[in-house]
Amino acid sequence: MPTTAKQDYYELLGVPRKASAKDIRAAFRKLARKYHPDLNPGDKSAEEKFKQLQEAYDVLSDSKKRQMYDQYGFYSDNLPPGGPGGTGAHGEEQDVNFDFGGFDFGGGSGAAGGGSSFRDLFSQFFSGGRGSAGMEPEHEPGGDLEYQIEIDFWDAVRGAVKKLSITRLDACETCHGTGAVGSPQTCTVCGGTGTIQQAAGKMRFNVPCTRCGGTGKLRTACKTCGGEGRVRRSETIDVRIPAGVSNGGRVRVPGKGNSGTMGAPAGDLYLRVVVRPHEFFERRGDDLYTKIPVKVSEATLGAKIEVPTIDGRSIVRIPPGTNSGKTLRLKEKGVPSARNGARGDQYAEIQVVVPPPTDERVRNLMKELESVAPADPRKDLFSKAGV
Repeated sequence: MPTTAKQDYYELLGVPRKASAKDIRAAFRKLARKYHPDLNPGDKSAEEKFKQLQEAYDVLSDSKKRQMYDQYGFYSDNLPPGGPGGTGAHGEEQDVNFDFGGFDFGGGSGAAGGGSSFRDLFSQFFSGGRGSAGMEPEHEPGGDLEYQIEIDFWDAVRGAVKKLSITRLDACETCHGTGAVGSPQTCTVCGGTGTIQQAAGKMRFNVPCTRCGGTGKLRTACKTCGGEGRVRRSETIDVRIPAGVSNGGRVRVPGKGNSGTMGAPAGDLYLRVVVRPHEFFERRGDDLYTKIPVKVSEATLGAKIEVPTIDGRSIVRIPPGTNSGKTLRLKEKGVPSARNGARGDQYAEIQVVVPPPTDERVRNLMKELESVAPADPRKDLFSKAGV
């Protein structure tokens, strides 16, 4: 008699057939929390859904069971003639990794003797010989968080301590991160063994108990966190911004991400730094670029002038005959590297400022300069341009 159609295990968990073991575990945990009988008291449909999810997870989380399921589908429906390891419809050997030849699939003595049934072997094989050992609660590490923080130019150059408000998953104080409260009670369904026997057609095999999840114990779900073991909490923390951090850089704050479950370590907090631009200093990497205005006489005759740096005032020598646009280098007057502390350089671009011709003496001096130095700075301009 054909068996009732069952939903595909992958569809039940909402994962693709090539899903990793980690993805399958995450999908099951999410759905199991939603449909767990303790969180849905009196809801028969939720209890049935939970049983289906537990059955699907039991198969797909075990690599050997999953291999058999992927090859043959549900155990009672699609096994090849002769069972795994037997012969196919045309007498050829089936290419599987399970050799159960010589065992009685109906539960009687095997052809090879010894009194072992396929049911017993199947149960022992897939339970790994652990008998009634229950499934231990999983310890899932916490995830990382990322926030953006905006600081000014001087905080980035010198470093600073900033206050930041964040929201993260923290361990529930009511259940101390376990997701349950009160003393555990022996599961009445499995009698504390953590496993129950399940039938599929002519076969029977042990699976984790659907009531206690394979632990053999029943605990009351924490109402504060809904059995998650974590709650969303906001807090204000002090964050140290290292000297030399650049715009777009990331600062790591260890242990300030989401908490893990069952005491597992928390993730980290990463801060994406946005540095507000400065009016005078332009930063490129660890170097600084500035524009320094000088008088015509200083550019012509040369001079020593003071220029601003992030350390204060510094003396710069302007060579005689300096043209506007010339760049002078101030060694190690840039920003300290956030990695090794090495200083960048500061580059000062000279900008010659011409005095306005509002004074008669200035105009006369300019005319006298024209007669003394009549050279035309544009004489080769057209030849170079080719026009």
